[in-house]
Amino acid sequence: MKAQITNKEIWRIALPIMLGNLAQTIINFTDTAFLGHLGVVALGASMLAGLFYFVFTTIATGFAIGIQIIVARRFGEKKYDQVGVIFGHGSLFVLILGSILFSILYFCSDQLLLWLIDSPNIYDASIEYIRYRQFGIAFVCFNFLYRSLYVGISNTKVITYSTLIMAVVNIVLDYCLIFGKSGFPEMGIAGAAIASFCAEVSAFLFFSIYSYASLRNKEFGLFKIHKIERSLMGNILKISTPTMLQKLFSFGVWFIFFVLIEKMGETAAGISSITRSVYMILITPCFAFSTTTNTLVSRIIGAGYPEQVFPTIAKVLKNCLLCTVPIIILVAIFPTEMARIYTNDLNFAQLVVPSILIICSATLFQGFGNAYFDAVSGTGNTSVALYLEAIILVIYVLFIVGMTHWTTHVEWVWTAEILYGVLLGTFSLLYMKFAKWEKKKI
Repeated sequence: MKAQITNKEIWRIALPIMLGNLAQTIINFTDTAFLGHLGVVALGASMLAGLFYFVFTTIATGFAIGIQIIVARRFGEKKYDQVGVIFGHGSLFVLILGSILFSILYFCSDQLLLWLIDSPNIYDASIEYIRYRQFGIAFVCFNFLYRSLYVGISNTKVITYSTLIMAVVNIVLDYCLIFGKSGFPEMGIAGAAIASFCAEVSAFLFFSIYSYASLRNKEFGLFKIHKIERSLMGNILKISTPTMLQKLFSFGVWFIFFVLIEKMGETAAGISSITRSVYMILITPCFAFSTTTNTLVSRIIGAGYPEQVFPTIAKVLKNCLLCTVPIIILVAIFPTEMARIYTNDLNFAQLVVPSILIICSATLFQGFGNAYFDAVSGTGNTSVALYLEAIILVIYVLFIVGMTHWTTHVEWVWTAEILYGVLLGTFSLLYMKFAKWEKKKI
């Protein structure tokens, strides 16, 4: 591995990750765009039920990030034979985790959502959505594991293929099942849930078949039976557990953000559902480049070039801005047209515009914050990342609670995203500058 990371190398890793991240963004976008034509109740329910579902998937996301960090470190150290062993241990854990998460969703969703949601209409629609979507949780867990493998070994083009498959399956089935087209029954929000479930299964099948066909005979040792090593599993969990908790807390708090907004009324929930969908489009490149930072930092340290960490982060941020700013400008110039994608009601679209403009600003701060935060995780100091996030989330929640009580304008509540990005970037940058992370062993 070279001492310096080039822009080409950054894009080679980031672009497929970006397309991979688009998988869930596309699912959210198509669900929201189609359901928006059914009214604010369907919008609010798909937002809250979807976020409730993803609170559980974030545990798998956190575990996958831990696997990604270790795989990338071994890849940088050229210990290729360890990749398959790590993936095998990860698969066993993910199988157990997926079963537990499904059980919680199956037996506890009704009561949890009843406790969280005020509107009876949104509650009923949310339950209908979760009733079908919950069956995809185990497949999502394995999809995250596969993505962590391919990001860790820098073979991210595979993620692009899986994303295209998910997008096609979801869009076609959304159209057919939500509105009852091409001979399918008209199922409304339940149809959106079934479409998303089928998309997740299709990605899992592709990952499994592709991986077996292309990696089975390579030096990584995938799909071989490996003896369970307690020390290795312990090391994986040592790295992964803080990221699991961090992702759970982070996304759990974001779910609380929307629960508090729902208590401002069905209209506020509908506005925020559209705003969230647009925000996910804007922030997708930021997440891709921050994941790239995580991977490259771990690889650089593993290869013995810690002095290249800060120059690499700077390059990643520059490329992130080059990718993100044009999209932000386009959305900021045409916010009404963007909102009209989701609704035929012009008056309602106008209500969404102020929140869209707020998230355009928030995206810039999130790009900065996530890059440095993922750099902290990339050093292997995932416990520190957890502590930093915990402090920031306390401030974030207090700000949201204050805003939802102080104002009836939902766009002011969305300024919490700007605050979060600023705090995340500032705290993480201070850690990277002054802490002794260079010799962290994982």
